[in-house]
Formats: sequence, structure tokens, C-alpha cells
Amino acid sequence: MELQESQSQQSSADNTLDANQQRITGIWQNITAFLGDLLDIREGSEREETIEAVRKDISFQGHNAWILVFSIFIASIGLNADATAVVIGAMLISPLMGPIVGMGLGTAINDATMLRRSLINLGVMVGLSLLTATLYFFISPMKEITDELAARTYPTILDVLIAIFGGLALIVAKAKKGTISNAIAGVAIATALMPPLCTAGYGIATGQWTYFVGAMYLFCINAVFIALSTFLVCKLLRFPMANYANQAKRKRVSRWASLIGFLVLLPSIWLFYQLYQDQIMNSAANSFVKNIVQYDGMRPNEEWDKVTQTLDIVMLGEPVPEVIIEEWRKKFKQTKHLSLSKVRFYQGNSKPLASNEGVEMVQEELIDKLRLIQDKDTHIKALEDQLRSLNSRSKDFDVLSEEVRLNYPQIASISYAASVNKDFITQKTDTIAVYNIIFNDSTLSIENRSEVKTRMGKWLRYRLQSEKVKINEIKPDVSDVTN
Repeated sequence: MELQESQSQQSSADNTLDANQQRITGIWQNITAFLGDLLDIREGSEREETIEAVRKDISFQGHNAWILVFSIFIASIGLNADATAVVIGAMLISPLMGPIVGMGLGTAINDATMLRRSLINLGVMVGLSLLTATLYFFISPMKEITDELAARTYPTILDVLIAIFGGLALIVAKAKKGTISNAIAGVAIATALMPPLCTAGYGIATGQWTYFVGAMYLFCINAVFIALSTFLVCKLLRFPMANYANQAKRKRVSRWASLIGFLVLLPSIWLFYQLYQDQIMNSAANSFVKNIVQYDGMRPNEEWDKVTQTLDIVMLGEPVPEVIIEEWRKKFKQTKHLSLSKVRFYQGNSKPLASNEGVEMVQEELIDKLRLIQDKDTHIKALEDQLRSLNSRSKDFDVLSEEVRLNYPQIASISYAASVNKDFITQKTDTIAVYNIIFNDSTLSIENRSEVKTRMGKWLRYRLQSEKVKINEIKPDVSDVTN
């Protein structure tokens, strides 16, 4: 009896376990089915229509060429004026994506004609863009580098990720029934193909070839990874392969397309790895300065050179003992990702520990700023002295003119001006005080006028204790008399 009850309980437990397993399996199947329906893009994709749409967007003739020129001008103006909104507006109207997507699609579907047209039009697009941007920056009076221009001179790992996901979003949007225009516009802004071309034109126009190389490097990375993303999505969606008249031609085209795809993929992987390593090392250097290089009263300024893999640290403020700096060097060599790099320390109030170059630059900048401040102070003092002198002369002239009015009632008005005279024979320069007078009686005889001027001249020379005084008589203006 007990054996039967035990078997019955065991059977019930097994049934309960089977039921729970079925429920769990059902839940997982439902989740899998839901995710499959949510993320599946094969059902709603129009492959033939997408191929035709991409083929139409490849050409850069007529309207597309003019739209490209105008958008390049707008983007160049925005970069030159440091206006982000203007640059975004230019990217919205630029037709740059067509040939790049065509390269990826042509390689994926084994269409040699599409691939060839895409490469040709991409070259035309780049040439026209560089010509337009160079022309603008050549005639533009503003040649200074702005933040918007400087931001497009070297790519980072984030630019690669943006290009990858931007390319994925673009081809998925194009493949959907009823193209999503908002998604395409967003990809145009995010991948930012146009600003690097404008920056490259700026580098040509100003002769700064490092800006040209860096900007073209950024453009090439964006273009390559957009094309690569297009290739992968088209393969995933199983776009139909191009048809050829004979099997031999198809195999030949397939080999060429595979070779081009491999040539594009191989440097892309290398570029991605290099940028990733640069980003890791830059982050490690910043973390080292933030967490290790700390001393009371000292403020570090760091600069990481990715070419030589050297970290320069200028220490401003309180001097740091050599023992502490040596300890920092050891910790730098022990820092992950920085073991093969170099670090150089500079102190603002002592001889540099690795090179004189860094401190000399800082000292020269400080000296230039001090000289500029001193020049401004000197100029301000000179203006203040001149203003005080003018005020003093004005007060003296008020007193003098009142004495003239009391002593010489024949005079109606008097004015004063300093006359600077140059004698070309003796090469001497003299300043003479010239007093212009107007008599109140126009019928006064010449003898009386001469007598008044002679007496007034002697009085002024005695009054001013200077022989450099001259009296001029000015005839009254007829219009003033009439009025």
C-alpha cells in the first residue's frame, strides 16, 4: 500500500515538472516569436525597388551636381562662421550618399556596371566638392581655423561607429516599403560626409596640408564603412544577384567584386583597430594625469601626441620635488596601454626635466602677455596725461581770454591753436602758440589794429613767458555778421 502511494506521488511530481517545463518552453517560444516578428526586416523589404532607387541616386549630373555645389557653399559658410545649425542644414540637402551606397550594393549583388558607375561618380563628387570648398575659402576674408573646422581634421573611434550604424540605418531605410525619408536625412546628418570635404578644401585654400590629409582621412573612413554596412545588409537580405549572358562573365565579375570588397574590408579593419588603439591610449593618458599627477598647489596641463605616443605634462604653480616626479614616471610605465609610450614633465619655474622646449614656449607666451599688458598700461597713461593737459590748457585759456576781453575792448573774439612748424634747412621742429583774433569794429584803421596786435603780442609773451607766440587777425564771416 505504501509502495503504491509512493509511486503515485512520484508520478504526480513528474507530471508537475513536465507541465512546468512545457510552460517555460512555451514562454520562450513566445518571446522568440515576438522578437523574430519585431526585428525581422526580410518580410517588408522591396529588393528590386531598392536596387532601382539606389541606381537612380548614383548619378551626379544636372540637378544633383548643382545641389551638391550649393550645399558645399552653405556648409563652408557654416564652418567658417562656426555655425552648427548652418552645417546641419547643408547636410540635409546634400546628395552625397548615392555613390557610396551604390558601391556597397554593387559589390553585394555582383553588379559590375553599378560598381563602376559608383566609383566614377564618387570621384566626380569628391573633385567637385573640393573645388567648390577651395574656391570659397580662397576668396573668403576669414581664414582663421574655427572649432567646427578643427573638429573635422582627425577621426576617432566614435566616427567609425557612427559610420557603421549610419550605413546600416540608411540601407535598411531604403529597403523598406515606402522609403523612410526622415531616417535618411538623419543618417546624412549623423555620418557628416560633407564637413570633412569642406575642411579639406580649407586646407588646400590656406596651404595647411595637415588639415587636408586629416579631413580626407575622416571622409574616407565614413565612406568606406557606410559602403561596408550596405554590403552586409544586402547580403543579409539576400538581394538578387545581377544576371549575365554567360556563366564565365558572371564568375569573372564575381571575382572582381569579391576582390574589391576584400580590398575595402581589409583596410577598414586595420583603420578600426588603429583608431580603437589611439582612443584607448588617449583615455589611459587622461586617466593617468587625473588620478596620479596630483600635488598641492600644482596644476597640470597635459597634451597627448598620438603620432609619437608621447604625453607632455606642464606643471604650473608649486614646484614638484624630483622624487615625486620619478615615482610618477615609474607608475606611468606600469599603466596599462602606456608601457611603450613616453612621458615628459615640465616645470614652469625651473629647468625642464626632459626638454627646454615646453617651458620656453610657456615662458614666451607669458612674456608676450606681460608686454601686451604693459603696452596697454603705457598707452592708457599717455592718454590720461594728454587729457589732463587739455583740461589744464582749457582752464588757462578761459582765464587768458577773460583778461584779453578786459584789456582789449576792441577785440570781439579770440581762439587758440598750437602750430607745429618744420624748418627744412635747419631740420628743426618748433611748436608756436597761434592766437586768432577778430576785431569788433570793421572800420577801425589799419594803424590802430597793428598797434593793438603789437601790444597784445608783447603782453602774451610776458604773460606766457615764451617767445613762441603769434597773433593772427581773422576777418569776420559775412554770413555770421548777417545772422
